[in-house]
Amino acid sequence: MNTTAIVSPVSLNAFLGVVLVVVASGAGFFGATSLSLGQFFNGLLGQADTATNIIVQELRLPRILLGALCGATLGYAGALLQGLLRNPLADPGVIGVSASASLGAVIVIYLGAATAGSMAIPMGAIAGALVATGLLVLVSMRDASVLTLILAGVGISSLAAAGISLVMNFAPHPMTLQEMILWMMGSLENRSYSDVMLAVPFMAAGALCVIGAGQGLNALSLGEDTARTLGIDLKLLRLRIIAGTALAVGATVAVAGAVGFIGLVVPHFARALIGFEPKKLLVPSALMGAILLLLADMVTRMPIGYGQLRLGVVMGVIGAPVFLYIIFKTRETMR
Repeated sequence: MNTTAIVSPVSLNAFLGVVLVVVASGAGFFGATSLSLGQFFNGLLGQADTATNIIVQELRLPRILLGALCGATLGYAGALLQGLLRNPLADPGVIGVSASASLGAVIVIYLGAATAGSMAIPMGAIAGALVATGLLVLVSMRDASVLTLILAGVGISSLAAAGISLVMNFAPHPMTLQEMILWMMGSLENRSYSDVMLAVPFMAAGALCVIGAGQGLNALSLGEDTARTLGIDLKLLRLRIIAGTALAVGATVAVAGAVGFIGLVVPHFARALIGFEPKKLLVPSALMGAILLLLADMVTRMPIGYGQLRLGVVMGVIGAPVFLYIIFKTRETMR
């Protein structure tokens, strides 16, 4: 694998920014009701007919915003965790927050609290994510090693997965079980500004936690002893990254369901273009994550057969082959 940069980070970020705007615009006029580019922008400005204004402003714009935010969150979270754990196969799922958020949502569905309002399921997912975040923070505060953090994440994931299976096993009605399964497959369908407002504070809090962490990750890539020599507080660095990614990823799962592979694959695409310096990977990974999730969401809008593709399924089809390729290339470089 080439460790030298093909393009500069500034050039790559500028290019990805343009691509993101193009993809987001395409997502605006692509759907069950096709709109021209002119109709979309007129609707965005509120200058189209009433129906078009509603479609653009109330249905598609929140979906686009949420897709871009969730994709960016998963992308930069993957880059942060791969840098912290120094493992190219790490992703947001490794810390157990995704599974815990899913457990919270499934419990809400089981209790029938979802009928109390559209925010009940996301709030349940947020609660599950916060529990996992609290556990991870406690582990991080004890100056835990990388191996301990990984094992803690695996343990939380396993416990949450067992809880999800238990709740599904006692689902009172087939429709309830179906609702659980469909939610866990992930989707941005029928999302509103309420979902955006729910997710943004937690994503922002997560981003604030990790501001400036890139320099510490650069030092950590040289080894823990070297990082300490350079004055990096590894305990604080771990705490900030674990808490920040947990909060942000939990918010993503709360509003979009369980969507895998983005945090795993996009940092590898970025490395192939700009090299291995962890700090430089954060912004490109966020932009690539946003682009990839918006493209995957556009695929879910295509009418296929008698059902509808779910976001998690599309990402699985895209991500699984890339994951296998990454394993193959990683194995080659270690020979």
